[in-house]
Amino acid sequence: MKQKKFVFLLLLSLSLMGCEQKKTDDQQVEQKISKLISKMSIEEKVGQMAQFTIDVLGKGGGVYASDEPFELDPAMLDTVFGKYKVGSILNTSNNRARTTEVWENTIKIIQGKALQETGIPVIYGIDAIHGVTYTAGATFFPQQIGMAATFNPELMEEGSRIAAYETRASNIPWNFSPILDLGRDPRWPRQWETFGEDPYLAKVMGLASVRGYQGDNTNHVDPNHVAVSLKHYMGYGVPYSGKDRTPAVITESDLREKHFEPFRAAVEAGALSIMVNSGIVNNVNGHANYRLLTEWLKEDLNFDGVIVTDWADVQNLLSRDHIAKDYKDAIRIAINAGIDMVMEPYNLRFCDALVQLVKEGEVSQKRIDDAVRRVLRLKFRLGLFDRPSWSRSEYPDLGSPQHEAIAKAAADESITLLKNEDNILPLKKGARFLVTGPNANSMRTLNGGWSYSWQGEKVEEFAQQYNTIFEALQKKFGETNVKYEPGVTYKMDGQYFEENPPEIHKAIAAATGVDYIVLCLGENSYCETPGNLDELSLSENQIQLALALQKTGKPVILVLNEGRPRIIREIEPGSKAIVQLYLPGNYGADALADILTGDVNPSGKLPYTYPKFEQGLITYDHKPCQNIGQKMEGVYDYGAETAVQYPFGFGLSYTTFEYTNLTIDKKSFVPGDTISVTVDVKNTGEMAGKESVMLFTNDLVASITPDVRRLRAFRKINLQPGEKKTVTLKVAANDLAFVDADGKWVLEAGNFKFQVGNLADKVTCTQTKIWDTPNR
Repeated sequence: MKQKKFVFLLLLSLSLMGCEQKKTDDQQVEQKISKLISKMSIEEKVGQMAQFTIDVLGKGGGVYASDEPFELDPAMLDTVFGKYKVGSILNTSNNRARTTEVWENTIKIIQGKALQETGIPVIYGIDAIHGVTYTAGATFFPQQIGMAATFNPELMEEGSRIAAYETRASNIPWNFSPILDLGRDPRWPRQWETFGEDPYLAKVMGLASVRGYQGDNTNHVDPNHVAVSLKHYMGYGVPYSGKDRTPAVITESDLREKHFEPFRAAVEAGALSIMVNSGIVNNVNGHANYRLLTEWLKEDLNFDGVIVTDWADVQNLLSRDHIAKDYKDAIRIAINAGIDMVMEPYNLRFCDALVQLVKEGEVSQKRIDDAVRRVLRLKFRLGLFDRPSWSRSEYPDLGSPQHEAIAKAAADESITLLKNEDNILPLKKGARFLVTGPNANSMRTLNGGWSYSWQGEKVEEFAQQYNTIFEALQKKFGETNVKYEPGVTYKMDGQYFEENPPEIHKAIAAATGVDYIVLCLGENSYCETPGNLDELSLSENQIQLALALQKTGKPVILVLNEGRPRIIREIEPGSKAIVQLYLPGNYGADALADILTGDVNPSGKLPYTYPKFEQGLITYDHKPCQNIGQKMEGVYDYGAETAVQYPFGFGLSYTTFEYTNLTIDKKSFVPGDTISVTVDVKNTGEMAGKESVMLFTNDLVASITPDVRRLRAFRKINLQPGEKKTVTLKVAANDLAFVDADGKWVLEAGNFKFQVGNLADKVTCTQTKIWDTPNR
């Protein structure tokens, strides 16, 4: 009887597709979904809500498995799809990148088994966060923090489009990207996965990424695009301790006005799925938060996509956070809070436990049907019922020169020049160098985590055809002109922060006979909780190497290759130039070489505030009391100014730009208006360059203390020497509203300062508006 039922469902789904394949309106899709749901057993429904890692399907496997070939196990395929009717698989096997041929064959087998057993295709998901992380030969872009530094949403969209294409070339239609968490705490080990500290920058870059990944029609995603999964909803990036997956304390105002805003915009733009924050916000676990999952998303925004857990986070309700009495109770809490799909990823007991909860009335049939409808809707939107798998040969441009040229351009625009004393850069070709430091000859450090493996430790195996910094400078300046002696090296088979005994004396000796020292410091690759730290400063070995090299009298060009800003206060004064690479990907070293010679003019801008002191962490949109700038009177005789190494939005160029003629089209405005700001920008130097023109505002007086400034618009332009352009930046008046202490959006009558570059003017809001809706 079971086999007949499976065949019936298969024929039913195929017949539904056959008779209506030319109809594309949403109503027809919903009818198909309703017919499928009406025929499904509770076991089949629960299976659609389950997601397991591919290692479950194989012999051996696991995150720290050996590099032996992975084989699908027929017995486990029978268990996962025959018994449990599972609807989704994720991840790569044995924690390593696979060829597109392996991906194609593996997923075809999985889809064939799923269709045989249920008639419903599997949806496969992957973390392809700066290119297709787990596909050999894919194009790797700068990590998100570097893409944010470009301040170029068009480049972000193009990079995401390429990543979507190459993800499809891997037979995968679902990407767990982009990350819309705000990276507002440099201690957090996932800051490099974000677009930085500012909600507007995260929103603009996030929207560009969603467009690039999903294409123009999110109801019918074409074969060159994929579904996104926004992550990690929300407040994940500001843990109170700075450690990954630890609690955050966020005011109601900041929660909605800053942390929710990028997610809200992306959902309204058509993002098809969301992954949930693994941590705790204001004492409520993200996977148990009915208010944020169901009310804010599904009710307030009418979100009709899938909400998926992060890795094993239902189990964490029990074992880590102690809000469930047992595993079954943890499932009940998460599903009733609004979770639609559970990334278990190994525990097959999930399916039986959820079936029992439904039969016992602890989880309603209505909640199950809603979750299953969302999962099936996503599969229809991706065209999986028509084509559950496809051929690698349909995607000839994977890793093509055209794709890699975009990755190189992204690296060019991300690199940020932080210091250039006496205009020491750019350098003349033929200069002689010592290239030194632990990041000088490593592809692993250029890429960071989520690169060919979770922690990035396998990069050297897959990226040998690309250039390290040492190799790129050799090719640029000539092999005889470039020496290499690291002085400090990472312990590559240890934890990311472990270093071998230093050999600083060797680097000092190698500095003889060179004109410049290119000192490459920063971090080894890490990802998530293994990347936690106890000190934000660079390692003592690296600091001592820098100080010793500075004493040689040779000009030191400090190259920072790091996922988060490590404190450099002690070595900054002796560095003649400082260049921030972030994690630039496989073409980062070539981009650096072009910038050092002036073949490319640096145009990156910091997407975060670079701290100077570990106890002086601050974001650019802080409160006035954090930056008094003058002493208070009486017994309160102190200054509260917070020193930073470099401010948000900072970045130097080899040319100069002059801002003139700031014009605002309205001296007064009311809610609902659009304010247009124009400014003339001229390249007054001798080299062509790109400039990110940024508009900041601040509310001069408000009923709750306003931020000192907020980014409201930006545009990146390219100017030839002597060229002038008029740049127009528009701001919706409603975007100047804030969330008050009662959680309501308010735009108050009063004065606002608008600033572009070194120019500023004042405009006045003449009417107050208080929204009676949760979102503007």
